[in-house]
Amino acid sequence: MSKQRLLISVRGSKEAIEVAKGGAHIADVEYPVSALGTPYPLNIQRVRNSLDKAGYKKVLVSTNIGEKQFDRASACQAALGVAASGADIIKCGLAELPYKAAVYQGQSVVRTVKKFFSKKEIIPAVFIDNDMRRFLDPFKEGPKLIKKIEADGLLVDTYNKSMDAGLLDYCTQRDIRNFSVACHKIKKEAWIAGSITLKELPGLWKTSVDVICIRGAACDVRGQGRFGEVRAKIVAQLVATIP
Repeated sequence: MSKQRLLISVRGSKEAIEVAKGGAHIADVEYPVSALGTPYPLNIQRVRNSLDKAGYKKVLVSTNIGEKQFDRASACQAALGVAASGADIIKCGLAELPYKAAVYQGQSVVRTVKKFFSKKEIIPAVFIDNDMRRFLDPFKEGPKLIKKIEADGLLVDTYNKSMDAGLLDYCTQRDIRNFSVACHKIKKEAWIAGSITLKELPGLWKTSVDVICIRGAACDVRGQGRFGEVRAKIVAQLVATIP
């Protein structure tokens, strides 16, 4: 499997450069109002172009098409659009879909993007909050899902960002370790997110996850939470926790 990587969500080019300067591996373009807040395609393109111009071509750009997919055709169009805009990795939220519906939706998105962009990564996102887990259990059904739809990995995230709860409020490090092992057995990547803090990172890296996704912990928040400013100095502290 690939070397462990840190993803930092950014609102635009300025923050993306801070991410690169801090040594993170993936700049994730999103609007941080929700778990997978969708950005404009032109913003994705600007981030990619800015990183390239500044000499950070090796920093990958990821983005998403939202937490929920309301119909198959629109989801496929959205995924193809963000891939064409310059994203190397596309996250596809599958909130409120039971296993069979998630397979139906996910297969279509993966097949569509891979048809046009064979080297782009597709990472479905499923959610661990109690309200979401009743639709699909990320740890029990997630690995089976990504194997079935031939995705590149799976992101387990928290859905409700307005609550004072993070990933480890819903599961243990042992749960995450078992999830990583299950994904690696089928040669897929294990991704995690959900209000993860600097203090939690060392223990979470030990679970062998491939990618940890951060927003709030990378910001100079000053009372603004996820809408604070990403700073290279803070990013570097987060990167330093990688074994």
